[in-house]
Amino acid sequence: MKILKYFSVSLFCLFALNLYSQIPTDVPNPQNNTPVDFSKPANIIILIVLPVVIVIFTIIWYNKKRKDKELQK
Repeated sequence: MKILKYFSVSLFCLFALNLYSQIPTDVPNPQNNTPVDFSKPANIIILIVLPVVIVIFTIIWYNKKRKDKELQK
């Protein structure tokens, strides 16, 4: 059992180092600290409009689901 524990810990460390070394170069990562450019319409749509639309549709869906439950009672 002890051997299995050591093996799993060493395997985890090996995979963790491997995953850390594979940060893509063309994708923003935490080390860049570059702000988002809101002058591009794609950034506005992806980062502002889509989350707001998802929240609105979720609220509408939840309210409709709640009203359907109340009608069934």
